[in-house]
Amino acid sequence: MKLRNWLHLNIFPKILVTMLVVAIAPLSAIWYIDYRSSVAQLETSIDQRLGDASDKLVDQVNAWVTMNLKALNQNAALPDMLSMDPKRQNPILITLVNEYNWALRVFTTALDGHTLGKSDDAPVIDYSDRIYFKQVMGGAPMGKQVIISRVTGKPAVVLAAPIKKPDSSSGTKTLIGMIAMTLHITDISEAITKQRIGRTGFAFLLDEEGKVVAHQKEEYAIKSADFNKHPAYLGRPDQGAKRLLYEDNGKRVIAYVQKTTPGWILVTQQDYEEAYAPIREANRKALILLGVTLILVTVIAYWFSERMAKPIRNLTRVADEMSHGKLAVRIVEVDRKDEIGALASAIDRMGQSIRIAIERISAKSSPRV
Repeated sequence: MKLRNWLHLNIFPKILVTMLVVAIAPLSAIWYIDYRSSVAQLETSIDQRLGDASDKLVDQVNAWVTMNLKALNQNAALPDMLSMDPKRQNPILITLVNEYNWALRVFTTALDGHTLGKSDDAPVIDYSDRIYFKQVMGGAPMGKQVIISRVTGKPAVVLAAPIKKPDSSSGTKTLIGMIAMTLHITDISEAITKQRIGRTGFAFLLDEEGKVVAHQKEEYAIKSADFNKHPAYLGRPDQGAKRLLYEDNGKRVIAYVQKTTPGWILVTQQDYEEAYAPIREANRKALILLGVTLILVTVIAYWFSERMAKPIRNLTRVADEMSHGKLAVRIVEVDRKDEIGALASAIDRMGQSIRIAIERISAKSSPRV
């Protein structure tokens, strides 16, 4: 039915619509292909920007933990440390505090968790309920726990390592205690909180349980806010990195979530609106250009269609008049040098032929005097 209606249309709308389709279809296709290409390039750029920031911060965290754990392991292997004699251990522990200005306290414990050696004059404490102590006693090469320091009132990290005594006869090592160091994380925290990605992008660090270790909002870090329901924590990867899209405080966010060597979760995120603003701006300009082009093409198509349809309508009128006996009709299109001019000349010759034929018939049928 629609095709039948289309076929019954006059030639002018047919020419106009055909020209518009022929002109606009490729323009629309080019715009769409360019739009998809721009989106793909921008997504790659966003991933690279967030990923690079995440990789840099993760490397800093991993290097910091590795450095401190190496210091613990090196000192745990010293003869004075293996003696498990607090009088021989204390000088080593005090040296560690003096050497590492981010170390708040260093201490050792026996297998029951009670303090042996220590870098300060704190009383004997039972650490058997601490997470890091349980990890080391369970055979882990490193124990760790994020705490709020009683000295600074800010987040601190306790790193712990086993003290193992070599057995020369069997070639194995026997666990005899634990060495631990309480570290303030000012340097790591500053590196994370100062990270900026555009106007809205930032980074934050969570521990394994989703507690805030470092965040641009200091109150979150001081209170060790619980982010275990945060989309970044819930969507964290088992290992490596992962790209996420989620809602945060009513705003759509694009984020890069990555696990560190200690198992903490580093998040770099940016508001979706800002991240994709270049695409929206480029798309807006492209649509304006497409709209202007559409108007221009429509005007040209209308003018050209009218130029094509008008002489055809005139020739149709002339042919219709000829069919009614009006042969003395001037055809202006005969001066054209194209196919329409050829058609006009043919109709003009046909009119002349009809006139001549009529004149001859009239002459034959006239009575002779």
